[in-house]
Amino acid sequence: MRAAVLEGPGRMKVAEVDVPLPGAGQVRVRLEGCGVCASNLTPWQGPEWMQFPTEPGALGHEGWGVIDAVGEGVDGLAVGDRVAALSFKSYGEYDVAEADAVVKLPEALAGKPFPGEPLGCAMNIFRRSDIRAGQTVAIVGIGFLGAILTRLATDAGARVIAVSRRPFSLDVARRFGAVETIAMDDHWRIIEQVKALTDGKFCDRVVEAVGKQWPLDLAGELVREGGKLIVAGYHQDGPRQINMQMWNWKGIDVINAHERDPEVAMQGIRDAVDAVASGRLDPSPLYTHAYPLERLGEALDATRDRPDGFLKALVTV
Repeated sequence: MRAAVLEGPGRMKVAEVDVPLPGAGQVRVRLEGCGVCASNLTPWQGPEWMQFPTEPGALGHEGWGVIDAVGEGVDGLAVGDRVAALSFKSYGEYDVAEADAVVKLPEALAGKPFPGEPLGCAMNIFRRSDIRAGQTVAIVGIGFLGAILTRLATDAGARVIAVSRRPFSLDVARRFGAVETIAMDDHWRIIEQVKALTDGKFCDRVVEAVGKQWPLDLAGELVREGGKLIVAGYHQDGPRQINMQMWNWKGIDVINAHERDPEVAMQGIRDAVDAVASGRLDPSPLYTHAYPLERLGEALDATRDRPDGFLKALVTV
């Protein structure tokens, strides 16, 4: 089979390797595609802790496809089942997953891409955010995750203020339900604008969905006294500083919404399947770019550089 190998910083190749065999309690998935995650960008840059070359298919963890082999002791799954998989070498034509780490995709999703991990992540972040009808919610950073959270919050009856850098992203936020959009270009102007929009009270919930220092600083400023700050951005490039004096004075709750419990992650994927299959959530406009496996490097560069019109890249195999 073909699988991507990261040879060094910014260098990717496609290698011919043996097709993996499923062990007991596992299934093998013939992959249709895999989403490209921003968490890949630090390894792509080649930090000191990275070891090269990577294992074939490594870094890919947003795969979906069809089961083509079943290991011993697996019940409830069969060859031919179309599934989303939480596995970790999905930049290739096949990957192996634990049987309890795949979710069947219903007929309503036939032929549609379904990167289960990020969709499930969005569902779990929304659950952790405790967003309810009547609240004012600011979402700082409208990419794939921020757009989905905008839709979920709007559907819950919240008033969403979207803050993002690119005009394209703000257009997406409006299409996904944001009633107010603010360009993320001036720290103090944004604070004053949100203050005016909320009659000086600021926001019941603020979701930081960028993963950088300034958006985190800004998010803290936009939370009302006694509100909740939800950290959904993936902060992987070093320590952060926070204004603890302000956080103390406001008495805010700070929620790190990244889940590490595999059972919780799988429940999020199941919730996402239900939401998309039922029509409550349509993520298809967010899959803006598709690349063949041989162009995974370009997909990673686009995820880093975010050209106009870009939100989410998929690699098809």
